Amino acid sequence: MSGVIGHMMYAILGGKAAEQRRLPVVPLLNRYYASYLAGAYLGCDVQTLPAAICVDTGAPVGYGSQLPAHSPLTGGAVRPYHLIVDDKQYTPRQIHQLFYGRTHLSFGWSAAQQDHALPWNQVPDYLAATIGDALRLFGPGHRQVAYILGWLTHVVGDNLIKSYQPGIDLELLDGTYTPQNRPIQDLVTFHGVGRQELGLSWEDLMADMASTPVEPVQFHYMRVAAPRGQLAEQFPQYWRPEDARLLQAVFQENRRYQQIRNGRLLQQLALRQLNGRWVCDEQLSQRTGGLQYEEMVSLAKKADFRHALWQMGEAVADLMEKVVQRQPLLQEMPRDNGPGWKQLSGRWKKQ
Repeated sequence: MSGVIGHMMYAILGGKAAEQRRLPVVPLLNRYYASYLAGAYLGCDVQTLPAAICVDTGAPVGYGSQLPAHSPLTGGAVRPYHLIVDDKQYTPRQIHQLFYGRTHLSFGWSAAQQDHALPWNQVPDYLAATIGDALRLFGPGHRQVAYILGWLTHVVGDNLIKSYQPGIDLELLDGTYTPQNRPIQDLVTFHGVGRQELGLSWEDLMADMASTPVEPVQFHYMRVAAPRGQLAEQFPQYWRPEDARLLQAVFQENRRYQQIRNGRLLQQLALRQLNGRWVCDEQLSQRTGGLQYEEMVSLAKKADFRHALWQMGEAVADLMEKVVQRQPLLQEMPRDNGPGWKQLSGRWKKQ
């Protein structure tokens, strides 16, 4: 399923939990919200690439290394997708093996790179060092810090929802995070939590997220750059600057393809009414064993899915707080957005 819906929601809820704690990074997140959400998805899942090319239309289809048997656009043949950089072809699987662990830090490394995995208790130090470097080496703007904090939400989200770390109490249909229950999580998050409870415009948020620029600091935090700064001092191993040209092309393709995927995902997640009931996409229903949306909502309520989302938001804020404690430059930031229009009007109106 999409991935993007869950990770954007974890970032949104983590931001709200951080605001409740009055963490000094909140005004920065709100100021660069699109970059924050982009970091929460494209800042980590660099395997956001086509799996194939539809032979009939020439359009990219599928996702990553999950090669479809036929084109979802026409039902016709597909050919594998390759990213070409400097006359060399790379498959999505090769890109995944090269870079996935570099964004997820504590898991996801290839079999030959298992010793690269970062212990979970070192993740706050890694993030704090990265933010310090962003402010010292990639400044003076704060947009890249918002992007890094978005990436932080993905690192937390994947570790908890995939049960690499404790913190999520969820038994939904057949587990915490499975191919069968992912459509339930996405649909309930999209409609019940996102649209109904939070009043989100997913269309706008997803469009803004996919349109953000490539952030130079991502090469740094993935250690696909020349080693420098506090991050290189504290974590001197596994830097690969020789892969930077390939990674630049991957980042650009991530954004190009996500803009294409957005419309397809919104269409796939849409509901329609049939005989007075809300009906979801047939393929999503099949993945859950034939459930329809109302049955998914009932299962999510029984599993207390909203509580699991609350736990995720709190876990994100926990890690943000640890990073703030380790990074003095964040502690110096103003803790509010400044005076609002009502306050300014009181000052500026003629007495």
